[in-house]
Amino acid sequence: MTDPVKHAQPFPLLRNLQFSPLKQQDEQYVVLWDPTGLSHEKLIVPLNYFYLFQFFDGEHSPERIGAEYLKQFGEFLMPDRLQRLIDDLDEKLFLEGDRAQAARAAAVSAYRTSPVRRAAFAGKAYAPDAVGLKREIESFFSSKEGPDIKPSANAGKRLKAIVTPHYDLRQGGPIYAWAYKEVQEADTPEVFLVIGTCHAGLDHGYALTDKDFETPFGMMAGDRQVLDLVREKGGSPFFEDDLSHQNEHSIEFQLPWLHYAAGARKPITIVPVLAAFSPDDLTDTGFNEQVERFLSVLKEAFTESGKAYCVVASAELAHIGMRYGDNKPPTDFSFHKCMQADLEMLKHVETLDPGGFADYIRKEGNTRRISGFAPIYTLLRLIDAEKGEVLRYDRGVTDQFNSTVTYASIAFY
Repeated sequence: MTDPVKHAQPFPLLRNLQFSPLKQQDEQYVVLWDPTGLSHEKLIVPLNYFYLFQFFDGEHSPERIGAEYLKQFGEFLMPDRLQRLIDDLDEKLFLEGDRAQAARAAAVSAYRTSPVRRAAFAGKAYAPDAVGLKREIESFFSSKEGPDIKPSANAGKRLKAIVTPHYDLRQGGPIYAWAYKEVQEADTPEVFLVIGTCHAGLDHGYALTDKDFETPFGMMAGDRQVLDLVREKGGSPFFEDDLSHQNEHSIEFQLPWLHYAAGARKPITIVPVLAAFSPDDLTDTGFNEQVERFLSVLKEAFTESGKAYCVVASAELAHIGMRYGDNKPPTDFSFHKCMQADLEMLKHVETLDPGGFADYIRKEGNTRRISGFAPIYTLLRLIDAEKGEVLRYDRGVTDQFNSTVTYASIAFY
């Protein structure tokens, strides 16, 4: 029986937001934003308000949220102040409800009627024009952290896949260059299956889109034949979350590199896929069946098309520090331990062992928050290669508290 009390008053439910700590002089705050891009707003709140957000779960009324505040801080939160916070969150589309549902429906309609997927980060994360972007990419190859100018040891071999970061291009660019040097010098097919990390989460684990992608170098065409075959073979549910592509950067960041390294010398197409799930998700029978269904349909589509493909997994590794939920900043020692764990974990990737890769993260309890699991796992399930090789490993610092993201470039032959 439905609880009549629960529906007699609003029970605020926070959407799946991302957050980061912020320090201004001696005061600490938290910044919240929407990774889906449905809302373009940001909200800065003090730590006492951020504490309350755990109770914005659709199960607590404003009165109960106020009681939790009193219990934690020993002071009464005036109902009008709490209501102003709730109203502000709702106006910013940070809460589930009628307003967010209407905005989501309008966004889906606009995306699906658009002829292309627009470049959301050109001019922000990388140069908006072809000349400037080419100059940026070439500078990463020639930087001291970039790959050597001598030819790759694998030049001319058939490249099966790469793993590459989707970290900020202007900081992580030299690490991208290690992977794309392989693309540039190896034998590659005309189709690239680009699997990006979806930071906002996905209902079906995967999300395809049949849009062509806009880049400063020109349009990157989706492979219509393969995408249509996926639909025909029962893959339509995996197109339902196509809006998730609109503001996700993990695929977009790969496309200028692909154009530079491969598309500049021959016509290429892409099959763009976003992925989001954890090793623990795969222990759920129903979810695992969904993953297996996607892999099966995709393989069938490529087989029927007669097209070979190279996989690009856009993925990061560990996320450590206060921004990601740790209670203190990482030290040099804790980063060194994290690096050792990353490289041990990546041995399973190099030996094409998807089960071992998943088990390693499960045994750790995913305490290091490996965000790129889904794209890398999918790559390992799809390719037929002899081996993988970690080409370069690095990290990026993401805030003033030394929160750290690790990433690597890996090639498979």
